[in-house]
Amino acid sequence: MNKKYFLVIILLLFTSFSNAQDNIIEQLLFQNRNLFSEVLNNLDSFEIQIIYTQIDRDKKNFPIFTTHKFKVDPKKYFYPASTVKLPLAILALEKLNDLNIEGLNKYTPLKIDSLRKGQSSVSTDSSSENYLPSIANYIKKIFLVSDNDAYNRLYEFVGQKEINSRLHKRIFTDLKIVHRFVGGLSADDNRHTNQITFYNKEKIIYKQQEQFNEESYSFNLNNLYKGIGYLNANDSLINQSFDFSAKNYISLETLTEILKSIIFPESVHEKQRFNLTEDDYKFLYKYMSMLPNESKHPCYDSTYYDSYVKYFIFGDSKTPIKKNIRIFNKVGMAYGFLTDVAYIIDKEKKVEFMLSTVIHVNKNKIYNDGIYEYQEVGLPFLSNLGKVIYEYEQTRKRKHLPTFEKFNINYN
Repeated sequence: MNKKYFLVIILLLFTSFSNAQDNIIEQLLFQNRNLFSEVLNNLDSFEIQIIYTQIDRDKKNFPIFTTHKFKVDPKKYFYPASTVKLPLAILALEKLNDLNIEGLNKYTPLKIDSLRKGQSSVSTDSSSENYLPSIANYIKKIFLVSDNDAYNRLYEFVGQKEINSRLHKRIFTDLKIVHRFVGGLSADDNRHTNQITFYNKEKIIYKQQEQFNEESYSFNLNNLYKGIGYLNANDSLINQSFDFSAKNYISLETLTEILKSIIFPESVHEKQRFNLTEDDYKFLYKYMSMLPNESKHPCYDSTYYDSYVKYFIFGDSKTPIKKNIRIFNKVGMAYGFLTDVAYIIDKEKKVEFMLSTVIHVNKNKIYNDGIYEYQEVGLPFLSNLGKVIYEYEQTRKRKHLPTFEKFNINYN
């Protein structure tokens, strides 16, 4: 055979193989069309983005990633909702470490003052074991039930300017986090953050004065104006597109990389690693994967079922999740956007993978009316997508199986 012709054949085969690998998400979706037909027939309206990361291990258990993307576009805006709580939890821990003050840690009691309109103070926390607020308890609540007030308090501790500058300097540039999750605050109100005091009994450990961020953040994004109308604060219908330009923003790729930097810090570039202690990592792993009923402080009743903040695989059901499967994740749900960014493991079957997805369900294209197809379309899509990927992962051949040693967590 002609050598040149042989090389062309090899190149074509390689290209075909590469394309097939690149389209694995699309293949799985269409092979399971019965589960995804409504979404597949209207992909543009649902604004789907999917990132699926396969994880293989070398003989030393070091992770090797192969990432597949479907409809991912960092310039296409979606509202990240509660997924921004993930970087806030990380940054709060990092800031405590950077301050490096004796007696100051994630368990140190704190109180928050209100110095301006729209701010609120806090001095107690009934969900805490000692009834006192702390960074640790706020982080627990963020991951266990996606508590909005807990996010607001971490936002106030880190401060708007530091939140963005700390993330941007780590090459996480496709983001801006600029507001609390509380109504009635202007953009200027959110630039101001409260005075916070950390203390031990009568002793003040650290006092952080009120902060103000003079910087502004703008991005050249598409789809910032959405829909045909929205309800204003008076519940009156405004017949024009809803403006997301002043809302939080973070790309799905950036969310995925932030999660990877926490789950696999050894595998990312040094610039992307956060200043966390070994105890911080263990703390994050525990509460990112813990189920609400496994927590004693805070304590949650059956209203918070196992899949309350676990959308992949289990999001369409309230049945208990088997303990061999653990999901380290952060979800978001607001304005018709459903997002989940997760690292999923099955300790018994030695399966692991990362999956990040956003879907937009707002059929009437009206915002703030509370009419979104979360239960009918969004959660079933995310749940079924997780199941399909999970089942596919069980068929993948692995030369070296993961050990999951660092995820041997005591949830009691």
